[in-house]
Amino acid sequence: MTIRRTMNDTGHRTGGTRYTNPVRTTGTRRPGRNRPAPWRHAVLGTALLALATGPAAATETRAGTPDPGPADNVILLVGDGMGDAEITAARNYSVGAAGRLAMDTLDTEGRRTTFSVDERGRPVYVTDSAAGATAWATGRRTVNGRVSKTPDTNRPLATLLEKAHRQGYATGSVTTASVADATPAALTSHVTDRSCKGPADMAACPADTRTAGGAGSIVEQTVAARPDVLLGGGADHFAQTVTDGPHRGRTVLDQARATGYQVVRDQAELTAARPDRPVLGLFAPDQVPVEWTGTPAAPGGTTPRRCARHNPARPAGTPTLAESTRAALDLLTARRDRSRESGKGFFLQVEGASIDDRAHEADPCGQIGETVAFDRAVATALAYAGQHPRTLVIVTADHGHATQVLPEDARPAGLSTTLVTDEGGRMQLGYATAMPGEMQDHTGAPVPVAAQGPLAHRVLGVRENTDLFGTVRAALGLR
Repeated sequence: MTIRRTMNDTGHRTGGTRYTNPVRTTGTRRPGRNRPAPWRHAVLGTALLALATGPAAATETRAGTPDPGPADNVILLVGDGMGDAEITAARNYSVGAAGRLAMDTLDTEGRRTTFSVDERGRPVYVTDSAAGATAWATGRRTVNGRVSKTPDTNRPLATLLEKAHRQGYATGSVTTASVADATPAALTSHVTDRSCKGPADMAACPADTRTAGGAGSIVEQTVAARPDVLLGGGADHFAQTVTDGPHRGRTVLDQARATGYQVVRDQAELTAARPDRPVLGLFAPDQVPVEWTGTPAAPGGTTPRRCARHNPARPAGTPTLAESTRAALDLLTARRDRSRESGKGFFLQVEGASIDDRAHEADPCGQIGETVAFDRAVATALAYAGQHPRTLVIVTADHGHATQVLPEDARPAGLSTTLVTDEGGRMQLGYATAMPGEMQDHTGAPVPVAAQGPLAHRVLGVRENTDLFGTVRAALGLR
């Protein structure tokens, strides 16, 4: 049984796309009809016990190859800096306090802790995006700023994307940041510091240079990891010249083209991309410009105002996050269909990066617009899952942020603004984790996680963010 949700029953604008939301149902069975044989009960019981008590590692067949998991595909959607307050602000503004975003409609919900660790393994209560993404990408916590490396010995940790690629799954990463930014980088690279994005940016990562025997910068490692689809910003990082190794003297973009990537720069080129070769979409020099603009929060607040649902600095032809997600799903599905004999699907991560960026700047309109844009990508993923039921969809965040939803008559000590919402109400938002003129900070609160599809039950309860690694690994049967 499925429930079809449209704009009328959720209040969420999905651009005309209808998406299905499978729900668990119970029913009665007539005596003597469709009753499984006794051996089926034994097998089912053993399988359930293994899921409940066993490790996340995939089992192996007698031939030594891993058994497939219960999912063909996994779509992991990450709202960077998207805590409960950021979600609430976007919900109130766009669909109303009683409305529901697409991310509100998934079947199963839980909470995830977000702390990182220091080099001795002791908790650091507020994470950054590098350590936060490393947690689910590798199943291990690390120090803030480090990307998919151990906190103590600074050694590389195998990632979900690397494991999926090795076992024949198609892989993809979509972001509104640079594809070398911390969250996408955690899937495709291993560096001591997140700042080491290109060959010219390696000052904080001397041991990671090729000269020192390392694997190079984030973009060099990302090209070598060879995800089938890589979409976002970061053209400036790919324009840097490789300083050592087999591609010395070439730009990283030359390296990507030499290894078979087709490079696309806008929505039209993305639509025309062929599924027979990997696709690298570079839609901005660094971060992709946000969709909405407005007046930042200020000391003493602002007069009530609306957000502008456009950005003059965003070039025409720049794909939205939902459009990039749709294109990635189409390309990965075509890749899967070409290799159907392998029985492998795909792993795709989608990041709404600038929710975090705009919250740092106490820019509520930019932040809300990016949350709404991310939610449309969630709706796109749910629409795909409605047509491909063996798809696990997970929606979460790496950490919370500074936003507070305040009473309209409050007089907060920090920065604040009042927005007139789509339903005509007045919503005051405050930012007070830094002094005026400074960047607002992350918070250490647990973040929501929701899931739908095979193994969705594994997100229930308050658990560690590292558990997401085990959930995806078990869903796809990764070793």
